Amino acid sequence: MKANLLQGVIQRVFQALCFLVMAVGGQVWASADHEAHQAKAAVAPRAPGYGPLGFELPPVGSYERPVIGRAADAEVIDSFGRKTTLHQLMQGKVTLLSFMYTSCSDVNGCPLASYVLHRVMQRLANDERLQTKVQLLSLSFDRINDTPEVLARYSDRFEASETKHWQFLTTPSDQALAQVLKDYNQFIIQDVDSEGNVIGSISHLLRVYLIDDAKNLREVYSVSFLHADILVQDMLTIMSDAT
Repeated sequence: MKANLLQGVIQRVFQALCFLVMAVGGQVWASADHEAHQAKAAVAPRAPGYGPLGFELPPVGSYERPVIGRAADAEVIDSFGRKTTLHQLMQGKVTLLSFMYTSCSDVNGCPLASYVLHRVMQRLANDERLQTKVQLLSLSFDRINDTPEVLARYSDRFEASETKHWQFLTTPSDQALAQVLKDYNQFIIQDVDSEGNVIGSISHLLRVYLIDDAKNLREVYSVSFLHADILVQDMLTIMSDAT
């Protein structure tokens, strides 16, 4: 009887020690994982577009941005639910076109594009050379989740709804989206469930397109060169071509 009681006590003590070791070990592993995540984030610097340019740009008109292709058309829907086309929106305007989605969490992805375009928008409001001749278009490739209502709320975050310079767009169908992504060489990778809803994040390369008022592609910007100063200087340069 006493032996059985003693054996039970020993088992409970042993179990308690095991739970203690597991708990402490779990905390150590969790801490190590958190530190590794922080270290990984620390070695991924924010893109140049978030800070000062760091070098002097050549004067407007002293260099060229030659035609590199034709801007494709597509049916789109704006944040007010109105149907239109890219070419109608681009008519007579120098355009910066970005592809994005509102729930992107990559600081050097869609948030960077939106940050830089917001800075450009602020420049447009204070530069008479650009106010009536330039527009910004952001087209979502998360058609299911980025409804016109969602895009309108996202637009408000950047004060874009207070100006006509920046519009947020979606497409009326998956087919229209697939075609415009193909036409602009904008590849994305996404997982969807059985109902077609996007699961998790969407992998993509960040691209912003400079398009002149005749709907010609003049430049494609990646993360390293996506900076408001560069975009404004390039827009002024292609506008000087016609003068």
